[in-house]
Amino acid sequence: MKNVAFVGLGYIGLPTAIVMCNAGLNVVGVDVLSEKVDAINRGELTISEPGLEEELAEAISSGRFRATVDMPEADVYVIAVPTPFTDRHDIDMSFIYTAAESIAPKLKGGELIILESTSPPRTTERLAQRILDLRSDLRLHQDGGETDGAELYFAHCPERILPGQALRELRSNDRIIGGMSQAATKRAKEIYGTFCTGALLETDSTTAELAKLTENSFRDVNIAFANELSMICDELGISVWELIELANHHPRVNILQPGPGVGGHCIAVDPWFIVSTAPDTAKLVRTAREVNDSKPEWVYQKISQAIESQANSVEQTAEVEGTPAVALLGLTFKPNIDDLRQSPALDIAVKTASRHPDHQFIVVEPHITALPDALADLDNVRLGTAQEALDSAETIVLLVNHDEFNDLDTSAFPPDRVIDTRGSWAQ
Repeated sequence: MKNVAFVGLGYIGLPTAIVMCNAGLNVVGVDVLSEKVDAINRGELTISEPGLEEELAEAISSGRFRATVDMPEADVYVIAVPTPFTDRHDIDMSFIYTAAESIAPKLKGGELIILESTSPPRTTERLAQRILDLRSDLRLHQDGGETDGAELYFAHCPERILPGQALRELRSNDRIIGGMSQAATKRAKEIYGTFCTGALLETDSTTAELAKLTENSFRDVNIAFANELSMICDELGISVWELIELANHHPRVNILQPGPGVGGHCIAVDPWFIVSTAPDTAKLVRTAREVNDSKPEWVYQKISQAIESQANSVEQTAEVEGTPAVALLGLTFKPNIDDLRQSPALDIAVKTASRHPDHQFIVVEPHITALPDALADLDNVRLGTAQEALDSAETIVLLVNHDEFNDLDTSAFPPDRVIDTRGSWAQ
């Protein structure tokens, strides 16, 4: 039975480590946050994911899973640490290098090191080089080369899961397995084959890295087209939702829906890694990113116009603590989850409330119990319910189309004070 050290117990790492364990592998989860490690060992979730609490309990009771802050010796190391980008939109390698520096002293030779973190092409090679620089007694495995037990095997196996569906998709989605040698690919395939029923697609590490970026960039480009259409339609005074519905009746057209921007840990980040890899060539990818990155400011301007209309109105039909109220519905980066990472809705809420200190803001987010720090620090923001928003606000803004918001009756609001960035109230 393989012993696996899973490095990074976040939104991707914790579910994957648990699924690996419950497939029969011995797994030690490693994280730098001791409070997170302690909570996991008590069977307490540090992220929200349906079904994960039960699977964590199963993993702990099996005796094959534990969490620790100390790097163990293992046969396989899987790295799933954050890969943010720098101000120049290149990858920040610090988390990967920190993991590499913790792993290197534990190696004896023959280990497989898998990078799951989404990364620009050739990042796995940079990881391998950092470890080999630290361990000159070991070497990279090469197909057809000498094998005496001093070789290390490296692979890139990007994740493809949807928050809220992680456990199902970890097991059922096809998986790309990209080794730096064919032998590394085969070894990584054996690991993922223990729990993945989808196709295991063999390739090299650089192709695997670019494949994940390509998947999310494809979606980003298509969302940018929809977002640009929404701004064009606004200038023309027509409904983008009707336009897209009509255009999608063409048998070979499937335009996505616009929104307030693009968020999350993948689509808002991954295309920049392609741009940083080929800055003079990735023109379309760059433009799409710029369109989507500009959309939150465009939405903010629409909200500001509504607030100005509200302030100039002679009819002050609702007030909160004596001042005009604005309702902002949704903070997460997508519907029906609690994930705020790279959320355009949160960015819009912070910008709007901080730039309009004379107005009160009711934030409605049914998937959190407390305001994030960026909003909690503002005196004019409070967390409320959808009903409070309808009863107390004069302007209502839909930023995230959570199921709870779809049937709200906004007919009492003047049309210029209803801002629906998701099209949920358009029909």
